[in-house]
Amino acid sequence: MKKLFPSYVRVPLIFAIVFGGMEYFIDSGDKPAFIEYPMVSVFLFVFLFLLVAIEIVVSAVDRVTYHLLTDEQRKQLEEAQSVSFTDSKFVQNLLSKLTRSKPIEQEGELMLDHDYDGIKELDNDLPPWWVNLFYATAVFAVIYLVRFHVMDAYTQAEEFEQEVQLANAELEKMKANSPKEEITLDKVVLLTDEASLARGKEIFTNACAACHKADGGGIVGPNLTDEFWINGGGIKNIFKLISEGSKNNPSMVAWNKTLESTDIQKVASYIMKLQGTKPAGAKPAEGEKWVEEVAPAETTATATDTLKVAAK
Repeated sequence: MKKLFPSYVRVPLIFAIVFGGMEYFIDSGDKPAFIEYPMVSVFLFVFLFLLVAIEIVVSAVDRVTYHLLTDEQRKQLEEAQSVSFTDSKFVQNLLSKLTRSKPIEQEGELMLDHDYDGIKELDNDLPPWWVNLFYATAVFAVIYLVRFHVMDAYTQAEEFEQEVQLANAELEKMKANSPKEEITLDKVVLLTDEASLARGKEIFTNACAACHKADGGGIVGPNLTDEFWINGGGIKNIFKLISEGSKNNPSMVAWNKTLESTDIQKVASYIMKLQGTKPAGAKPAEGEKWVEEVAPAETTATATDTLKVAAK
């Protein structure tokens, strides 16, 4: 049996279609479905195994069947397989129905009497697919005209507004179902736990190291490991700078549209941890020396036991 695609193309293609379909229809969040749900991996493995097994069985049956054929049948089979897909009867019949064309031998029946400097014209019919498509567009145009210009249905601008409202409603619903802690400037505090600092380091490495170097020593951006700050130091100033960006330096963009406020707090806390690390090749100090203001300690009056004093 002649196959349109060889097995080494057919098996990966079918597997990729099934794999893509499962990834599309299975809601697995940020992770791929086959990682989030182990049973999906098991199914894909079994499915691939069955595909390969079916190909092996079909190939074996074809070989056995071929050896059972007579010499005449083998010759007919080889002739049929030698015909390309585009020259097969199925394709030729399909093209004939779509184009309604006649073979070159019958062009004399289509020849018109017109003769322009020896150039003659054939009276070919328009392809049926083109004619039907033209009729379909004409019907669609009439329906569209009546609906939107006669019956005054919604306009494209109104449809856009409706879609925006639906999207905003869905967004609010998602926020309500999965509320996240919002960190503001007045609430931000320095984090010291290992999990938060590890997350801050990960974000810093991916988003900040290109300008400030992985160790914080500074490349295009300033050194983050010394005591000097251009926009003020401390957890609140660093949080504000990362969140809102720098007015003096366009390269320092606002990250509040990209990162969650909790992640910005973790990055700021990690940057605070870099203080005093003194990495090799760090940039010279820039800005002014920052001294963290310490709230005055509350003084408590010490009560004196007069009775004990008197006893002494």
